[in-house]
Amino acid sequence: MCDTFLALPSVTADGSIVFGKNSDREPNEAQALEYHPAQVYAHPAQVRCTYRAIPQVRETYATLLCRPFWMWGAEMGANEKGVVIGNEAVWTRMPLIKNDGLTGMDLLRLALERSANASRALETIVQLLADYGQGGICGYEDKRMAYHNSFIIADPEGGWVLETAGHLWAAVRIKAYYSISNGLSIGETFDKCHPQLIETARKKRWLKKGETFHFARCYADWFYTTFSASRQRCDRSRELLNTRRSLLDVPSGIQILRDHRSADYRPDSHFLGNRICAHAAGKLARHATQTTGSLLAHLKPDRQTYYVTGTAAPCTGIFKPVWFGENILPALGPAPTGTYNPNSLWWRHERLHRAVLLDYTGRLSSYRRERDGLEKLWISRANALADDERWELTQDAFVQEQRKTDEWIDNVQSRPVRRPNKWTYRQYWQRQNACAAITVL
Repeated sequence: MCDTFLALPSVTADGSIVFGKNSDREPNEAQALEYHPAQVYAHPAQVRCTYRAIPQVRETYATLLCRPFWMWGAEMGANEKGVVIGNEAVWTRMPLIKNDGLTGMDLLRLALERSANASRALETIVQLLADYGQGGICGYEDKRMAYHNSFIIADPEGGWVLETAGHLWAAVRIKAYYSISNGLSIGETFDKCHPQLIETARKKRWLKKGETFHFARCYADWFYTTFSASRQRCDRSRELLNTRRSLLDVPSGIQILRDHRSADYRPDSHFLGNRICAHAAGKLARHATQTTGSLLAHLKPDRQTYYVTGTAAPCTGIFKPVWFGENILPALGPAPTGTYNPNSLWWRHERLHRAVLLDYTGRLSSYRRERDGLEKLWISRANALADDERWELTQDAFVQEQRKTDEWIDNVQSRPVRRPNKWTYRQYWQRQNACAAITVL
């Protein structure tokens, strides 16, 4: 499960565009933060995606990706032209293809590599859908997990929401702000669509005679859409966007990605995955609901700044500024896998995240103020820096994060657990920790 939002200049504090996404997946499904430089390929060439190879284009753009470690495609990312995309799993009444096709994550990465603006990225995804379809198992441990996809696609000039059902699709140009979760959201009004979208619904009797076509009503799968709690999360993100209308900036965008609805949040207190900042809590309803990566993009025509965690749980982690340039990312340690590695950025933070979960409110309070102060300083410096000073700030942020994470782990683990979680919740995380070979105190 995931949540993605976009706010346009009419509702932001500085007339910029603010994009945010939490990528929610299985708790041990580590997510790699990666930079891939632009490439020129000899023809003919192919690119091997998660499940199939397709012809490669002559040139690709440089990309910054947040990628589940075992996939080729990415959950979210940006390219050197200022295009940023986030995708969402959606469940529809169209058939699922489980053994072929491009995953939604493949479609996202291909669009970033091949598109100089948001409109072109939308066209790229639509053409790939027509040529190859979407499909493939998308779960890490859950080998039955398959879905269709929706996307928010943006650049410094504006953005689109694109929602799909098999090879069919509809798209809306975003006017002020928009958010998507794990359900179709486009209704009667849209700007573009597949030429057979309405006729297919009519032939399948999802659109009855005399009714007005409504994309979500005709194509959404009720069961999975309902139990993904997508409506609650989408309503919450839109409420927060509307509350911050004309005031939205980078710090408030980060607050949205960290939102749990209440200040006294307990991760063992709810059955469904109905929080924007998500924590896994059981195989039945919240196994694939751990936020494993977060991205906040601050887009202006002359400057695009990306704030990344590179870790799970934005509420326990810290956002660091990154820019495209001669240098992008510092050394982050070995690429993560599904097993704990203390030298990996993602897994090093997991010791902190999972220790906090043992007594969420009490333990997070031990370092949250210091974390927020660092983040505020980096955001302030990022807004004022000259171009040739950016790389120094990125390096400094990642170095400080590593040092502080080690300090915070020691601090958190030294605090007794005063409000233990429910037994079933503790058992779930003990199993996840054992599978990942990580010790949490």
